[in-house]
Amino acid sequence: MSTLFISDLHLQARHPAMAHGFIHFLQHQAAHAEALYILGDFFEFWIGDDFQTEFETHIMQALKNLTEQGTPVYFMHGNRDFLIGNTFAEKTGITLLADPTVIDLYGTRTLLMHGDSLCTADTGYMQFRQMVRNPAWQQQILAKSVEERLALAQSIRSESQQGNSMKADDIMDVTEEEVVRVMEQHGVQQLIHGHTHRPAVHDLVVNQAPAKRWVLGDWSETQGWKITATEHQWALEAFPLSTTA
Repeated sequence: MSTLFISDLHLQARHPAMAHGFIHFLQHQAAHAEALYILGDFFEFWIGDDFQTEFETHIMQALKNLTEQGTPVYFMHGNRDFLIGNTFAEKTGITLLADPTVIDLYGTRTLLMHGDSLCTADTGYMQFRQMVRNPAWQQQILAKSVEERLALAQSIRSESQQGNSMKADDIMDVTEEEVVRVMEQHGVQQLIHGHTHRPAVHDLVVNQAPAKRWVLGDWSETQGWKITATEHQWALEAFPLSTTA
């Protein structure tokens, strides 16, 4: 048996092939796993549990099917879907995780994060993150109409795309000093995160001992990324997405 980790699918209705591929992944891979962890940016945006189109409802039903079959699904918020709440969790059967969270992965203390909080060189984004993760700010947004929230989501996405195009490449990656600090703080030698869209396994030294940082990749309409962990080995790999059920 294995435990699977994915992140940064950015699911949205205008990319149906990716959604089909994700559902196929649930049915043919996650269904045979001990657990599935989704580490943020599952949807391209989420404006509140009170609004779902047929697209979101279809994805939620697929998650519900998986959890009802007995595979636990754990979900961590990203910078795109931080408004996913308890109603979503209840309807799908998933368990919401705090960011960061430490788990025991086959005897190895492992730190799970979305990864955006590690990008401390991007001071503008860090200020934005502090604002949108504030529960008071979130309640103010959820009190707005659906139309207002949709407009706000579109505005944030547009500003993010424009801002990122003007930033130096290294600014949008993690700060190594912050990685080491957080891993030392939590007493771990293994970290799994997404967000940066730079899949890799990095060797580093933490607590004066060898450590690893596992970075998940983002999904496209033809390819997904996953980490498969078993009692004996871990693997980061890309895999082709299937559009058939």
